Amino acid sequence: MSDDENEFVTEGDYEASGRNTVAFGLAILLIGFAAGAIAAALMTPKTGKQMRRSLKRTVDNLRDTVDDWSEQAGDLVNKGSDLADKASAVTYAVGEKVGPIAKKFRS
Repeated sequence: MSDDENEFVTEGDYEASGRNTVAFGLAILLIGFAAGAIAAALMTPKTGKQMRRSLKRTVDNLRDTVDDWSEQAGDLVNKGSDLADKASAVTYAVGEKVGPIAKKFRS
């Protein structure tokens, strides 16, 4: 490698995005929580029928929770899209009003 290529590789500092780190930590936390809950359920002194019924209820509750979170995420995406559209419209309107003034200053 030439010196220029080595300089390119070593320049600058890499900083991880805080959002990715938080999302990863939250995912690990939820996986750990689920693993602990499953381990605790399997270690309880229940009959096979009771255990299956308990696990089915737990899975159904988790499914409902995930469905609720999915709906909330969809709502947030729609709200974000609406806000982006409004911001775009405002930006365009401001540009239309400021454009002629800016042309005067450029001349």
